[in-house]
Amino acid sequence: MSFKKCLECNEKVIGRIDKKFCSDYCRNAYNNKVNKESKNLIRNTNNRLRKNYKILSELNTSGKTKTTRRKLFDKGFDFKFITSTYITKKGSVYYYVYDQGYLELENEWFLLVKQE
Repeated sequence: MSFKKCLECNEKVIGRIDKKFCSDYCRNAYNNKVNKESKNLIRNTNNRLRKNYKILSELNTSGKTKTTRRKLFDKGFDFKFITSTYITKKGSVYYYVYDQGYLELENEWFLLVKQE
């Protein structure tokens, strides 16, 4: 008679015929290893979005203000991480991190806005 082995620790699996793990601990450990790469990507992306949001919120206390590219860079803002864009009828592109947005103006200036 052959016994099934746990996919994580290779211990004998007792129970239902379709059971793959000997315990909840092994099931969780196995799935955490399998999903590690995608979880790291998601965690890193969320951390960058959170940081960008915090920077925009700190600089835009009134709901609408101007700032420079240098100020954004100095605080660590990463222009690659946004959640959405909005294009006006005139063709201006607003970039948003959740409800905090910015519009690139001329001469390295940015208009910061808060969506209502």
